[in-house]
Amino acid sequence: MPDRYSHPDTSRRARHSKAPATDEVATDVDLPTRRAKGVSFWRAMSPRGTRAQLLAALLCAVVGFAVAVQVNQTQTDGLDNLRQADLVRLLDEVSQRGEALDAERRELESQVSRLQESSSADQAAREAAREAQLLQDVLTGATAVKGPGVIVRSRGPVDAGTLVNMLQELRNAGAEAISINDHRVVVSTSFTQRDRQLLVDNEVLDQPLVWRAIGDPATLQPALEIPGGALASLRGDGAEVSIESFDEIEILATATLATPDFAVEAPDQ
Repeated sequence: MPDRYSHPDTSRRARHSKAPATDEVATDVDLPTRRAKGVSFWRAMSPRGTRAQLLAALLCAVVGFAVAVQVNQTQTDGLDNLRQADLVRLLDEVSQRGEALDAERRELESQVSRLQESSSADQAAREAAREAQLLQDVLTGATAVKGPGVIVRSRGPVDAGTLVNMLQELRNAGAEAISINDHRVVVSTSFTQRDRQLLVDNEVLDQPLVWRAIGDPATLQPALEIPGGALASLRGDGAEVSIESFDEIEILATATLATPDFAVEAPDQ
C-alpha cells in the first residue's frame, strides 16, 4: 500500500536516480512545492480578517496618538494659541478684576473700622450710662455702698441743730455717702426734735449716734476736728465723741425717694 503521506515526487526521483543531481537542480525542482506548502501553512495558521484587524488597530493607534497630542498641547500650551488681542483683553480683564477685588477689600476694611468705632462708641456710651446710674444710685441712696471713710460715735446731749451742722461739714468735706444709725442720709433728709427726742425723717434716733461717711479719710477727719466745728460743739455740750478712719467701711442702709407732687421735667430749650 502506498504511503498516503509520501511526497508526491518520490517516484520521479527514483526513476532519475542515476542522473547527476546538484543542489541547484533539486532546489529548482522542489521550489513550487515548497512555496505551495508555505502558503498553505500560513493560511492555515493565520486567522481570517487579519488585514482588516491590522487596519483597525492602526487607526486606533493613530486616533489615540492624536488625542494624546491634543490633550498635551491643551495642557501645556495654555495661552499660546490666543492671539495678541485676546491676550491683551484677558490681561485687562484680570487687571480690572484685581482692582475690583482691591476696592472691595478696602471697603470691607472700612466697614470693619466703622463697626469697631461704633462698637467702641457704644461701649463708651454704655460705660458712661453705667457710671451715671451708679452716681445717681449713690446720691439718692438707692444702693448699698462701700469704700474708705470715717465712723463717728457720740453719746450724750445733742440737739437737731448740731446734727444739721455735722451733716453739712461731712458734705463740705467731700463725703459721697452718709448714714446715721440705720438711716441713709440723702438730699431730702431732715432732722427734727420733738419732746426732747431727736428724729430723722420723722423716725426716732436712739443713742449712741453712729455716723458713717464714705470719702477721703485724710480730708474728712481734719474737717470734723476743726475748732468750733460739730465735734467741738458736741464735746462742749458734754457728749462723748470718737472718730476713726478706715480703708473700707460699708453703708448698707438705703433710702426710697418720695415721688414729687409738683415738680415735673422741663422741656429741652
